[in-house]
Amino acid sequence: MPAADSHRPLVLTPTEDIRGFLTLHLGRAALFLVTCTSVLAVFLIFLFVIREALPFLAKFSIKEFLTSTAWYPEAVTPKFGTLALLVGSGYVTVVSIIFAVPVGILAAVFLSDIVSMKIRNIIKPIIEILAAIPSVAYGFFAVMVLAPWMQQKFGFSTGTNALNASLVLAVMALPTIISVSEDSISAIGRELREASYGCGATRMETIFKVVIPAAHSGIIAGIVLGMMRAIGETMVVWMASGNAAQIPSPWWDLSQSVRTLTATIAGDMGETEKGSPHYRALFAAGLLLLVITLCLNMVSEYFLIRAKKAGGKH
Repeated sequence: MPAADSHRPLVLTPTEDIRGFLTLHLGRAALFLVTCTSVLAVFLIFLFVIREALPFLAKFSIKEFLTSTAWYPEAVTPKFGTLALLVGSGYVTVVSIIFAVPVGILAAVFLSDIVSMKIRNIIKPIIEILAAIPSVAYGFFAVMVLAPWMQQKFGFSTGTNALNASLVLAVMALPTIISVSEDSISAIGRELREASYGCGATRMETIFKVVIPAAHSGIIAGIVLGMMRAIGETMVVWMASGNAAQIPSPWWDLSQSVRTLTATIAGDMGETEKGSPHYRALFAAGLLLLVITLCLNMVSEYFLIRAKKAGGKH
């Protein structure tokens, strides 16, 4: 006899019982296999990069690799210093986050607490479409539109510089920061807001002193994801940063050209002989980038855990 509102019988036959048991466990096994495949793929990528980089790390000085600014892989006496490349990556990432974070958080607050749901449902998909635009399209915009405008407006000697790349990376990071932050702020619920209004707080005080602090863990997650997008971007920094392996002097002068680790790997890999010192050095630079990304993820996870614990105490 079937159960009410269901085609499933109350009493299963042995065959149906075995079929259900097998279906349940086969489904779990399939999901577990998919998860393990993803983890295994990442692990194999790490192993491959480490294997290709080890001959370089065993032959050349790691100290010179990390502290020298001379990157001349095709010279008679090749030099493989990545300090200028690291500084260039840091410049465009930090500056882009400085531009993107205030705009992203304010846009998330605007979508969650100020505009109506109807307008939000129109604006948010438009913002998320920015993440679907190919990075090469952003690069063309930076080179063909933004670079000449900077030269004409500010008198820069070159429009392909650290500021150009940082502005475009900030736009690319905005959809991630806005989407994740807005979801986190919306998840706070009406109760906390109404309690703040009940205590006499204004709308601005409620947003900046109650809502944003309560949603800080999700906001931090959005910022970290946006930062990962900026530090891992290749095409835009390759086209818009100027590709000069130098440390800007003075340090705050963003009108100078820089070169990043990702742009160096993308630009040089297709022109190097497999197994050459230059080839191995590019894999060592890739390994360095993987280590930096891993460390940033670990630091972000540490602060997210602390934020969750602090939120639980309240």
